Amino acid sequence: MGTPDFAVPGLQTLIETQQVVGVVTQPDKPAGRGNQLRPSPVKLIAQAANIPIYQPPSLKREEAAAPLRDWQPDVIVVAAFGQILRPHVLELPPHGCINVHASLLPRWRGASPIQHALLAGDAQTGVCLMQMDAGLDTGPVYVCAATPIGAADTAVTLHDRLANLGAALLRQHLPAILSGQLPATPQDDTQSTYAPMIKKEDGRLDWQQSSDQLDRHIRAMTPWPGAFTTWQGQVLKILQAAPVHEIIPAGTPGQVMVDNGRVFVHCGIGGIQLLEVQLAGKKAMSVAEFMRGHPHFVGSELGD
Repeated sequence: MGTPDFAVPGLQTLIETQQVVGVVTQPDKPAGRGNQLRPSPVKLIAQAANIPIYQPPSLKREEAAAPLRDWQPDVIVVAAFGQILRPHVLELPPHGCINVHASLLPRWRGASPIQHALLAGDAQTGVCLMQMDAGLDTGPVYVCAATPIGAADTAVTLHDRLANLGAALLRQHLPAILSGQLPATPQDDTQSTYAPMIKKEDGRLDWQQSSDQLDRHIRAMTPWPGAFTTWQGQVLKILQAAPVHEIIPAGTPGQVMVDNGRVFVHCGIGGIQLLEVQLAGKKAMSVAEFMRGHPHFVGSELGD
């Protein structure tokens, strides 16, 4: 069970190493200018491998799980499926449902663990294989793999690295899980943190924050929903930026300045150097190119 790109490496690994009797993914969704229905990345992989596909709008009702019962799976592997599973699904296969979760549980349970690890400034994150139960990412954990979070990591780079780590865990440990040789360890609920789903408005930047906080925010919101502010009443996306820690000319949070050839925005502490921006309805461009078309940008206030 899976839907987005995160689930693709895991599915490819299962196709190579196991007998995949069926794939469950979210229904095709309209996308693009023509709002044409677009299949999920997982569906495309399943189609290419001639694997039966089931796309239920919901699995809440027991009758919706009938195709799964017909497949008689030994285990259901779940990766970013996008629906809450009820007991009639969790208890269907003999080995239950195993989730590929993109955090080092019990830290960052929930829908957006990658973004929240970046926002919090965590030194590392990772992937866990866990036995699913009725709670939200609360089941016992079989195995985890960690990776450091670098200063240049975005939600994109972490997503891709964690997706591949999850696939590697499945390849290496799923046989031992199914044979009972690798037991699951209960999570310490007292150490849990929650990662709620990221919303579009979460991309808005608060220039009262420190340069380090804003740098993490920009990287966490890349590519979606995108970090943004406002300038002269228009939405301005900050696509690439870098924190400035050295002494900078005095200014107020949100004020655009130039120092030593760098264009930066004053923050509550320090500054953020702007590298690439995009004004609403316009193409993305370097800040130098943007300034040529908007000479009054320097000295203006962002977040107005």
